[in-house]
Amino acid sequence: MNPRKACLACLERQPVALFEAGLWIAAEHDPTLQPADYLALVQTLQREVSVGLPMLPVSELAQPLLRQLCALGFQQDEYYPLRPQAALLDKVLMRRRGQPLALALLSLELARGLSIPLEGVNFPGYFLLRVPGADHLLDPCGGRRLYPADCRELLGRQFGPQMTLSADHLLTASPLQMLQRLSRNLRQLHTTHDDDLAALKDAERVIELGPANASDYLARATLYQRLDCPQAERFDLEHALLLSDDPIQRLRLTERLNHLPPKTTSIH
Repeated sequence: MNPRKACLACLERQPVALFEAGLWIAAEHDPTLQPADYLALVQTLQREVSVGLPMLPVSELAQPLLRQLCALGFQQDEYYPLRPQAALLDKVLMRRRGQPLALALLSLELARGLSIPLEGVNFPGYFLLRVPGADHLLDPCGGRRLYPADCRELLGRQFGPQMTLSADHLLTASPLQMLQRLSRNLRQLHTTHDDDLAALKDAERVIELGPANASDYLARATLYQRLDCPQAERFDLEHALLLSDDPIQRLRLTERLNHLPPKTTSIH
């Protein structure tokens, strides 16, 4: 099956097959990858994790689940510069290292299989988890509890003291939003490592999952520029210009468009 179509089909299921969708994203970058093999590994891991969980109500098992995963070696990838394997779910399963979002997706899959309530939180710069209704968030890398003061500190470390915590930072992430964020992460990682064709696959997926923003179109336009595709670059720059609210960015986009070759026209 075409990996992109298989990924999108996972979003149509009830319940959504979120982790499998993430594996199909990885399959776009490795044609030999068989998601079923890694889903079987997750089932084995689920049994291993379950044995180590305390005898508590399922509503209290989210943090022990995350701590158990950490004890089994699933931790944040600290390699610098970070490589794409930190966001490719098959590699995360095998290496037991990954970005917070990748570890969160694994935790959500295990929690679902064990009937433990857990949801993703689209916190900027660092993906988090939450038990629905709880007064705190959870770090997917080890299970540390984060209260509002901790979230403000984390936000400050990521973006500086000028950025203030708001309710929008604590919203529950939908499956589509998580896959789009995973795709953005991969786009950035592949771009950083000069793999433009792989990054283009991720950039296309970001926009297909939608809704895309000006930065998403600009990122794909820059990849088309590096791949010497001026007409495709123009298409994305025009979309970025339509979506941008920043007057300085709009000026720069207009200047960049003016330096491109004119649109090609077909004669019939």
